[in-house]
Amino acid sequence: MSNRSVRILLSITPKALASALTLLLMSGPAHGDVPAPSPFRQALPGYVYSFPRDLGSHDDFRIEWWYYTGNLEAEGGSRSFGYQLTFFRVALEGAEKTVNPSRWKVDQIYFAHLTLSDLDGGQFHFFERINRKGLGLAGADAGRPRVWNEDWTLGVRGEKHVLKARESGFGLDLELTPLKKPAFHGEDGVSLKGRDAGNASHYFSYPRMQTQGKVLLDGREYKVRGTSWMDREFSSSELSGGLAGWDWFSVKLDNGREIMLYQLRLKDGGIDPYSSGSLILEDGSVRRLAREDFSIVSAGRWTSKRTGIEYPSGWELALKSPQVRLVVEPDLKDQELYNLRSISGTYWEGSVSVKGDYAGSAVKGKGYVELVGYGKALKQVLPE
Repeated sequence: MSNRSVRILLSITPKALASALTLLLMSGPAHGDVPAPSPFRQALPGYVYSFPRDLGSHDDFRIEWWYYTGNLEAEGGSRSFGYQLTFFRVALEGAEKTVNPSRWKVDQIYFAHLTLSDLDGGQFHFFERINRKGLGLAGADAGRPRVWNEDWTLGVRGEKHVLKARESGFGLDLELTPLKKPAFHGEDGVSLKGRDAGNASHYFSYPRMQTQGKVLLDGREYKVRGTSWMDREFSSSELSGGLAGWDWFSVKLDNGREIMLYQLRLKDGGIDPYSSGSLILEDGSVRRLAREDFSIVSAGRWTSKRTGIEYPSGWELALKSPQVRLVVEPDLKDQELYNLRSISGTYWEGSVSVKGDYAGSAVKGKGYVELVGYGKALKQVLPE
């Protein structure tokens, strides 16, 4: 049975929260046809990335997130885990137009999601937090990688990303070391989500990070090792109103390659042409994958007993060049984050195993899949 915890600063008004939720849900997969309001900076060609600056906050953009997922093994192979730790920042509409020095003002909302998949125990645990900027309970530093939501924290020490989060006897304390340089998605790190200027996001990943540390499972601590994937995205744009949701895949293969794919699903059942992806080679170089370069086919279905939502469960992924055929299976059917207050909705995100053929050679691997918009289309997933 899943465990849930919610921490909410009650002085966030329903109107302010609804504004943040609307933008968060419509901003696309970590990760639109209408550009965001002009006071916020747009994701446009020519942006020059700089590190560690771009691991810090970008308050001139309206929304951003720091997205970590990973596949871990306890010492001696006694237990396997998947995990997700994600920090979101959302600027509220109109916040950029007013100067208000009060600590009680509501101009930035911070969300955080923590999940732990106990694959051997067959249990999925998830937690969430919501806070606002101003009282010190949550925030993100500009120019340096420090993000927090109460005692859930992200920091960087040297090259290592340090994640700490605990809740009700569950959590993690991990150090992640990038094994490759950042992979920039789209055209020079501008990931298009629609045809209009600025209808995009700045998007990069650390696709393979050596990971070690501790996992806390129902009060018991496990020393773990494995690999993680970090997605970093910042934008001011919204997705098209014709979208129902998206499917996002990150795959780490044992031949040293990684694959990121996302398909934007239309309400009429089609796939948006701005769906995209990346193939990351052993040396860290990136090949952009356009919609016509790959396919994602559902190979099964799973229905949640809690929400009644039916999700795809199992997939066949294919790339045209190089010729790649992969079978992706969930490590646990039920990895659903349901009835979340922070996004007023439900989604599935979980650990997966991969096997198949890469240019004539057998491969296997691990990864993560995110499924959004299956319970309700995006514009409907809003507070009543």
